[in-house]
Amino acid sequence: MAHKAFLEGGPADLATQVVLIDTPGQDLKIRHRGGYEHYRETPRREDTAEGTLRVYEWWERTEIAE
Repeated sequence: MAHKAFLEGGPADLATQVVLIDTPGQDLKIRHRGGYEHYRETPRREDTAEGTLRVYEWWERTEIAE
């Protein structure tokens, strides 16, 4: 069963703040502009149009080696 998460922080041009996740509690890695944006779960929740979602906070970016 897929769950949803609310993304906080990171690049302003990221397409969405709500993403599907497979396993709550695991770090998220989202491909964006030649790299990955990394998010970690927080204990907070955010009320959204899609319900109350877990908040994942941005913590780093890594580049994709070419």
